[in-house]
Amino acid sequence: MHRALLLAALWALLAGVAAAQDIRVQEQSRLDRFERLAGTALLEAFAQGSAGDVAALTTALSGTPQVAFDPSLQGEWRCRTMKLGGTPALVVYSNFKCRMTLDNTGVTFEKLSGSQRTSGRIEMRDGRAVYLGVGYVASETPQAYSDLAADFEGTGTITPDVAVFERVSDTQARLMFPAPVNESDFDILELTR
Repeated sequence: MHRALLLAALWALLAGVAAAQDIRVQEQSRLDRFERLAGTALLEAFAQGSAGDVAALTTALSGTPQVAFDPSLQGEWRCRTMKLGGTPALVVYSNFKCRMTLDNTGVTFEKLSGSQRTSGRIEMRDGRAVYLGVGYVASETPQAYSDLAADFEGTGTITPDVAVFERVSDTQARLMFPAPVNESDFDILELTR
């Protein structure tokens, strides 16, 4: 137990000290509107979503966030996307495979299956864990977020992704995407084991 706490503290310290990758203006703007976008999309989803989808959304948002980086994140996860806002107001997809890999500056995150995927890094930024990555359709080979051109807004098959990451427990976490480029107003990627 003592060793696990020491490792968790070490990961948190290293993640907070290491320099985060540069964030582009477009993604910073989306992060700056996080609370407003989440509130509007959640109100719409809870008011108009089917009972089953609302129950899944409630479960995905339950639990108090803990220290973002912990050795327990390492490895394979089930992940499912929930799209909020727009028409329909709430869509919950089935589970796919995701993976997290820890290093001394944060976490590499990958959604490995399904037609829509994402790959990037979760790092500490202004006191919260932020994901910067590239979303892409399975037939594409994405470039790294840091290699995106400053004016790249996305295409139908490759998009810049930004999300707030919250770890709830060793078996539950979530990535919350404000103003995703395609299809919805706010996305949640629920991670479970």
